[in-house]
Amino acid sequence: MGHVLLAPDKFKGSLTAVEVVRHLTAGLRRAAPDIEVRGFPVADGGDGTLDAAVSAGFRRVPVTVAGPTGAPVKTAFGYADGVAVVELADACGLRRLPSGVPAPLRASSHGAGEVIRAALEHGCPEVVLGLGGSASTDGGAGLVAALGVRLLDERGAELPPGGAALRRLRRVDLAGLHPAVRRTRFVVAGDVDSPLLGPTGAAAVYGPQKGATDDDVLLLEAGLTRWADLAETAVRDADLLGPDGSGPGRPVSVWPGAGAAGGVGFAALAFLGARFRPGIELLLDLLGFPQAVAGADLVVTGEGSLDAQSLRGKAPVGVAGAAARAGVPTVAVAGQVGVGPDELRHAGIRAAYPLTDLEPDPVACQERAAELVEKVAQTLAADWLDPAGDSSR
Repeated sequence: MGHVLLAPDKFKGSLTAVEVVRHLTAGLRRAAPDIEVRGFPVADGGDGTLDAAVSAGFRRVPVTVAGPTGAPVKTAFGYADGVAVVELADACGLRRLPSGVPAPLRASSHGAGEVIRAALEHGCPEVVLGLGGSASTDGGAGLVAALGVRLLDERGAELPPGGAALRRLRRVDLAGLHPAVRRTRFVVAGDVDSPLLGPTGAAAVYGPQKGATDDDVLLLEAGLTRWADLAETAVRDADLLGPDGSGPGRPVSVWPGAGAAGGVGFAALAFLGARFRPGIELLLDLLGFPQAVAGADLVVTGEGSLDAQSLRGKAPVGVAGAAARAGVPTVAVAGQVGVGPDELRHAGIRAAYPLTDLEPDPVACQERAAELVEKVAQTLAADWLDPAGDSSR
């Protein structure tokens, strides 16, 4: 009997990683009934991170928090062995926008801070924050406000949520910061290494993806600039900064990752003393992939679009690298594949199976994704598994 480990990311817009595992399993078992299949859905810090943690054995701890525009949403953090896994996207990400309507100037990261606060009050000595899918460009101001930081205007009144309001910021008051912050280890899972400000920063690059117009981007950039200046002064005066700086004298706003998730990376670095790690690398280690892959004959990974961006460290390449270190071959299933076989092999992926080979129309392909994944899994089994289920290559 062969042993196949299924470690896909989500197929954005059609299937969650857990659903991909379920349909791959059905297709493989149809082709090789005696096969041993283990599901290990993965994520790189964005959508699906919480589900991946729960699938790997973390306990879901429910929390109700403010969504990106303030409406309450039900989310959770994952907990195991003193570690909490918090997914920003599930608390206040784009998919939590009411009716999907963007709110680029007033959307807030407050909900993610509320989840972190719940984890601190649960007694977690380590918090892993997955960044990605943010609906806001508030520099993480909402997140730290949820942890007790007060953002005050010239009259001493607290600012309303959102990045645009930061233009009126006059003082950052850390007196009420949750006391557990200083004794908690924070690790951020993310793949964005951009700074907070400027042409490659949070507002300019990612603001339009969240509905910001050209004028909105200017307003958000102005707010983030003021926030960066006053926030950094406050945390330095309070001796909060951790060891993750990129050299003495360099502003936190220019550190790699400060622009992640609409600037939440900046807040994590400055106020939480967080350490950044590549999302997929961190999560594979945290969720126990090295143990899961032991004894496997084949790993199947994948995501919705396997393209040039995937090769820059997204989930499938991270999975393939970790599997290669264990001496196990990796193949991929994807909605579509935008890179050639040589590039895939260089990334450690022996072969890729796009759903578009079966259904070229992209809309129909998304609609039929579950069915197509099962069919592709049968083709994959014929190519890679002998009748007994053992890897044939």
